[in-house]
Amino acid sequence: MRPYNKTIPNLILRESAVTQSSETTVTIYTHPDCAYSQAAKMDYRHRGVSFVEIDVSKEKDKIDDLLSLTGGERVTPVIVENGQATIGFKGGN
Repeated sequence: MRPYNKTIPNLILRESAVTQSSETTVTIYTHPDCAYSQAAKMDYRHRGVSFVEIDVSKEKDKIDDLLSLTGGERVTPVIVENGQATIGFKGGN
């Protein structure tokens, strides 16, 4: 199966969809059964990039935020970096 990756440029995010912090500019929406979610987290940790993880299986109140980022698709991971959402993970940069 080919990794799914779609970048959404110029996406206007709701304030609740992104963690507001001067230190944190990366948010990763994950699910524990998603191998791509696990790979994304490992890659960001390996590169020393701090991120906030939102596990949608535990934080059900964040599912609406996930759906707004994906256009209604229930897919993980979704990586929000500097205001730009990327759906899926193909590997490190």
